[in-house]
Amino acid sequence: MYNELQRTEFNGVLVLTTQQLAEAYDTSTDTITRNFNRNKDRYAEGKHYIALEGDEKNRFLDQGQNVRGLKNAKTLYLWTEKGAFLHAKSLNTDNAWEVYDRLVDDYFRQKQKRVDYSQLSPELRMFYTIADEQARIELQQKQQAEQIRKVENRVESIREVVAINSDSWRTETSSLIKKIGIALGGGLAYSEVRNEIYGLLEKRMGVNLGMRLTNKRRRMAEEGVSKTARDKVTLVDVIAEDKKLIEGYIAIVKETAIKYGVGK
Repeated sequence: MYNELQRTEFNGVLVLTTQQLAEAYDTSTDTITRNFNRNKDRYAEGKHYIALEGDEKNRFLDQGQNVRGLKNAKTLYLWTEKGAFLHAKSLNTDNAWEVYDRLVDDYFRQKQKRVDYSQLSPELRMFYTIADEQARIELQQKQQAEQIRKVENRVESIREVVAINSDSWRTETSSLIKKIGIALGGGLAYSEVRNEIYGLLEKRMGVNLGMRLTNKRRRMAEEGVSKTARDKVTLVDVIAEDKKLIEGYIAIVKETAIKYGVGK
């Protein structure tokens, strides 16, 4: 299987697409994406992965590289050997570690025929030395420019998140939570994020949201409100009754959005 992987390169560096990595580790692309988003602080761009967007992504696609299933993605992630190691660590199964070892031996470190510079004339050796140095400098400059662009985009996202309007906090926080859930792979991730936020709010504010919800529904029942209407009441409705809880909830949603790199 490992020898059958189509070689994928970016600027001369062997990489794996998310699809290739998922197939090699016998898991899903959603799991790869979810593990990455949950541990983003452990990954360094340029070291563990390369993120392509816009024109750079389109140029890569035009080269006919192995990008099955990724052409419609906003960001195309390419994983280096060190990135593949972190994913094996996240999966932490015997199979994942075995696959990683084989990927290193059979994919990332395939022996390539190299020119024996010692057999060349001094003039040609100097030419190759200068060419290698120029290529190294150009790649370094491209990586630095890309890193600056990423930082600028993140700063802009943070600025947008901080600007949540307190008058429309329910709509805006709901939208942010949905985007975080999507960033983490969708499906159950949405509920997990919302529960994470509720848990942080309870801990920070010293409240029991579940008990407050129960008490609210009990009062509604005493007032003659139908069961259907009572069942529609949510924890957000409970939060909406307490100004301090609203402020705490907004702050935690902002922090969570910034943590996962999601903007409005």
